[in-house]
Amino acid sequence: MTTTSSAQDVAADTAAQNGFSKSIVISGIRCLLTYILLPFAAPFLNLSSSVGPTLGLAVGAVALAANVFSIRRFWAADHKWKKQVTVLHIAVIALLLVLAARDILELLG
Repeated sequence: MTTTSSAQDVAADTAAQNGFSKSIVISGIRCLLTYILLPFAAPFLNLSSSVGPTLGLAVGAVALAANVFSIRRFWAADHKWKKQVTVLHIAVIALLLVLAARDILELLG
């Protein structure tokens, strides 16, 4: 019985860590698109100025959900790093909310 419990704990920890990695990658992709790729590519692709903020809001919403999902996974797995990861995710979520507010303000003109 101990072996099964241990295997389940390892699987839960692995799932939580994979969720963490995915959420951070999605947040990074949002920043990469919004602040590096689109400012340089938009003029060449003849994109309007609203494409960046619109894309930023869409990817930011996915990133926000991924961060919340990752927090839930770490706590459900009772992972040893759950508190530290939660603090990191809250910081990322706060930054995503600031970026979303900036995107909304830019769209409103």
